[in-house]
Amino acid sequence: MCDCSDQALLLAVGLSVGLLSSVLLLILLMCCLRMRKNKQDEYQELISMVPSVPAHSAPVIPVSQSVCRPDEIPFSLPPRFIPQNAEFLRDDESEEKKLETQRDVLAHRGSLSVRSWYPVGSLLTGLYSGTPLNEVVPPPPGMATRLCFSVEYQHSSEQLVVSLLRLSNLLPRFHSNKTLVELRLLPDDRRPRQAKARATGPDPEFNDRLIFQVSAVCVFQCTLSVCVLSVEKDGKRHAVGRVLLPLDGELSQAGRVLWKDLDPEEETQGSELGDVQVSLSYSSSLQRLSVVALRARGLQLLTDAGVCVQVSLQIHTQAVKTKRSCLVRAEQDPSFNYRMTFKLRPQCLDDACLRFELQQPNDSRKEPPAILGVLVLGPFMYARGLQLQHWMDMINKAQEPVKMWHGLSRPI
Repeated sequence: MCDCSDQALLLAVGLSVGLLSSVLLLILLMCCLRMRKNKQDEYQELISMVPSVPAHSAPVIPVSQSVCRPDEIPFSLPPRFIPQNAEFLRDDESEEKKLETQRDVLAHRGSLSVRSWYPVGSLLTGLYSGTPLNEVVPPPPGMATRLCFSVEYQHSSEQLVVSLLRLSNLLPRFHSNKTLVELRLLPDDRRPRQAKARATGPDPEFNDRLIFQVSAVCVFQCTLSVCVLSVEKDGKRHAVGRVLLPLDGELSQAGRVLWKDLDPEEETQGSELGDVQVSLSYSSSLQRLSVVALRARGLQLLTDAGVCVQVSLQIHTQAVKTKRSCLVRAEQDPSFNYRMTFKLRPQCLDDACLRFELQQPNDSRKEPPAILGVLVLGPFMYARGLQLQHWMDMINKAQEPVKMWHGLSRPI
């Protein structure tokens, strides 16, 4: 009798355990299915470009697809909405309701509900496209000779990189010549960097990069001098023009392509007061500056008295030495051939200059002579253009005479 009751008890316990295990397994299976469905719904919401609009949101505004031209990029606002009951959050609402409303506001910022992307307009791609440095770009309209180049300073290596691209509107008489460009970093750089054009014609191209080693402290105090020369087949050079670019305001936009008009040199113009031809040479070993006043042309004579040339060596504002030639016959194109030398140390080359004055004496010896014109040759502190070029060539070509014509200016 006891054995039968024990078997019945064991059977009941087994059935209870089996039923309980089945219920737990069913609950676990339902939870897994529910979690999987929630993940799928969340994934569908993330990848959906047109989210469903809840019933409590603002009215839906239908929009149409905008049509853009090939050179335009469409600009649209994404779908968004704000629940109408998000404007007022009452204190008596439950925390769960407040959190749900705040999530809706954060997930869908805005005040309009749209079914698709809302077109605002389009962007013109041409307004935002940059020109690569190595691309030949057309020059701006005009007849002046222009130089296309870019300037960039690399702080990591302390290098100033100048990219020469091309010239445009070169004068017709220079079309058959080779074009040469000389670059200097003033005021301290004496030896120029050179670049030669790859072809001839009215718009010669360069596509060269020239590097100057200069510290970040000094680069903003420098001026880039670009001199364009036209070289004939026999080697004779003609100055086409020059560009002086102060670097203090040009390095903010690195690599920006610049078009600059060339300032024509005096060689192509001629002064209204006349011109004078001068030869310079310097010997650093002898510390000797040799000057020859050769001749003049186109002088505006005041009297029939003779003409002479006076040359002064100045350091800063002080005249160190002054020499005067003999009087020659009063002609519009007199010849002097007056040679003189000055003692000048190499360390003073950046502080000294030569001042030429063409004079006519007055009838009265008590009055100072009349000045027909003035010329100053020297470094960047005193001169620009062809006058500066002449001084730099004299330094670079040691003991070799450098001869040039210069226009006279009015005395100050």
